[in-house]
Amino acid sequence: MPAQYPFCAVVGADDMTLALTLVAIDPLIGGVLVRGEKGTAKTTTVRGLAEVLPPVRTFEGDRFSADPDDPAAVSPDGPFAAGTPVAERPVRLVELPVGASDDRVTGSLRLDSALREGKVELEPGLLARAHRGLLYVDEVNLLHDHLVDLLLDAAATGRVSIERDGLSMEHASRFVLIGTMNPEEGELRPQLLDRFGLTVEVAAPRDPALRVEVVRRRLAFDADPEGFAGRWAAEQDALRDRLAAAQQLVAEVDLDDETLMTIAEICAAFDVDGLRADLVTARAAAAHAAWQGRTHVTREDVRVAARLALPHRRRRNPFDEPGLDEQQLDDLLGDDEPDPGPEPDGDGPDDGGPGDGSPEDGPQDGPADDASDQAPQPPQPQQTDEQGERQPAGAGTVAAAGAPGRARLLVVRGTGEGQAGRRSRARTPQGRVVGVQRDRTAPGRLHLSGTIAAAAPHQQDRGGLTDGRGVVLAPSDLRRAETVGQESNLVLLCVDASGSMAARRRMEQVKTAVLSLLLDAYRRRDKVALVTFRQHAADVTLPPTGSVDVASRRLADLPAGGRTPLAEGLERCADVLRREALRDPSRRPLLVVVTDGRATSGADALGRAHRAAGHLAATGVQSIVVDCETGRFRLGLAGQLAQHLGAEHVPLGEVTADGLTGVVHAATAPREGVA
Repeated sequence: MPAQYPFCAVVGADDMTLALTLVAIDPLIGGVLVRGEKGTAKTTTVRGLAEVLPPVRTFEGDRFSADPDDPAAVSPDGPFAAGTPVAERPVRLVELPVGASDDRVTGSLRLDSALREGKVELEPGLLARAHRGLLYVDEVNLLHDHLVDLLLDAAATGRVSIERDGLSMEHASRFVLIGTMNPEEGELRPQLLDRFGLTVEVAAPRDPALRVEVVRRRLAFDADPEGFAGRWAAEQDALRDRLAAAQQLVAEVDLDDETLMTIAEICAAFDVDGLRADLVTARAAAAHAAWQGRTHVTREDVRVAARLALPHRRRRNPFDEPGLDEQQLDDLLGDDEPDPGPEPDGDGPDDGGPGDGSPEDGPQDGPADDASDQAPQPPQPQQTDEQGERQPAGAGTVAAAGAPGRARLLVVRGTGEGQAGRRSRARTPQGRVVGVQRDRTAPGRLHLSGTIAAAAPHQQDRGGLTDGRGVVLAPSDLRRAETVGQESNLVLLCVDASGSMAARRRMEQVKTAVLSLLLDAYRRRDKVALVTFRQHAADVTLPPTGSVDVASRRLADLPAGGRTPLAEGLERCADVLRREALRDPSRRPLLVVVTDGRATSGADALGRAHRAAGHLAATGVQSIVVDCETGRFRLGLAGQLAQHLGAEHVPLGEVTADGLTGVVHAATAPREGVA
């Protein structure tokens, strides 16, 4: 087996290594979610954890890893007679692919027994292998919803129930759930987020010396994995022994009433949802005390536990920045108590193990010390926008968005074949099995019970199930599973951010509408993109995304003002749609153009805009034009644009959070009788 990068050799990720250590000491904490940018050793660190965990004891031949020391533990491979040999094995790290099928996760019919002997036996799935070990999901935010449901059931009950393909079985599945994710690729489903006991944010270190050390160690490992691992063997053994000691000591840690009251006050002050935060913080504080070799909990233990257990549980709007106000936490904890005495030898925070959990000193708030920030600025030349209002040349007015409302459901009726999501009903490779397809060339996995049922009436003629033969199959017996899930859509908003929009204060309404759509996309796994045009160019302000945190930051500083390059905006939308069609051909887009129809940038601006609209119409994209023109005398340019675009024309009064999302809903819902 290839050598793994040693857990002790990881540098620059103290919070991550500490959080993994705490859940290894007490698995009831509930697992760790690691959020961070790519290339920050998330996967490397998780895989290294399994190598330093103490081994587990199991009965020989038990595929379900029942604990021999627990009289209540039951295994489907049991019961085991007295004297059954017991063996030790390393803790398993089971990786769950984001595209796994449900039978691979929970288990399926054992093919060799069914076909050769006619027996109905279970082939254990990943949840059975992960029992008493680690279940690791890379890119957990991309996990399909039907797999999320299975994980939630197993995490809540500690058991897996199987009722399908003639199987009726239940087995234990208690594991430490570890997930890694890049927030820019989308957020995590709230129900699953709550199941992670601790969460950490990781980023590449900014200290050049630390970055050099990371690179030096990685190059040494890649050049000689065995030799590099051997040089860290002593540290790995010491860490393994310290973990085993902490696992034994954690049961003796005293959580007195004063400590529990402090934890309750902190959770209440941060307005966390539910009581799981109190339980997780208490367990994490006890585990940290045991890690430090103590049987009493200090304020520092509570501080460390709260920093890891509360950020993702704090009640916040999806657009708010994640995190915890550590100054508020320190104020709630008050002054540290007197030093209880020296730490036991070898168990201090600086003995070479993972990080001690002390927060880094962050930058101090204060006035900027850059002299250029304080220097007086020369007066800016003024220009007049399209509505006669004066504003600085080259600048724009930044409008704040209102509070996002709950968007109406964007549903496409019928059954599609788009990207899996939570929007519309669709035939998807993964999902709930709703039937059997006779077409052997149809996409989808093999439906085993359907195939055997189709072959059963022909066994007598084929000589099957006689003289030791198994089931005899013919190509005509093969059946595919028809699975149904949900698909998602791409809503592309093309927004006029010129001076007319700024003068009429429409950007505030448009921003609010976009945030409302993003909030709905967060809940339903849709994608939303934003193209804005002003001055002489169009920008992809928000690339197609489902991440509300990234979206809100991009929208916050969106300016409005200047001339109107409508043609450039439509051409940029065509580029975005073309790229997304190549990247994600099954996702159906909807284009929403918010403009008054004016085009004032460049020669023949209006003609170029209408030609760009005609090219978009030729692609077949479904479109809406929201008319922002107001006043007594109207030119009707938005209506002309809608005709060239082949789009529905909507008046200005519907450019609100509720109105715009209602328009989108009306557009995505097919006409009567159209699937």
